[in-house]
Amino acid sequence: QVQLVESGGGSVQAGGSLRLSCAASGVTYSTYCMGWFRQAPGKRREWVSGRSTYGSTTYATYYADSVKGRFTISKDNAKNTLYLQMNSLKPEDTAMYLCAAKEGSYCPSSPSAYMYWGQGTQVTVSS
Repeated sequence: QVQLVESGGGSVQAGGSLRLSCAASGVTYSTYCMGWFRQAPGKRREWVSGRSTYGSTTYATYYADSVKGRFTISKDNAKNTLYLQMNSLKPEDTAMYLCAAKEGSYCPSSPSAYMYWGQGTQVTVSS
């Protein structure tokens, strides 16, 4: 059973930084995708970033245009933890951020493609 637990959210002023963590357990696939989505009140769930894993050492990363150059996705394999470093935060980044995972290396932007989800962590950016 795959479990994902996010942490690291909070409130910051515009221009600030936060690092989100997603502790994963039960992921036994050799190729898989883990990613971050976000959802603001009244809006659709939006793909933010993804990381494909091919075996033990090969990976690829992907970013939505809205966060490219500001956010960095990474993973600590020893800790089975996915991170999202968020810099230069803007008020429009305010949302619940959710970690997701799926089997296979393809990282689609559609939330329906992901089988496993965390409970989310709130990020609030004030102007």
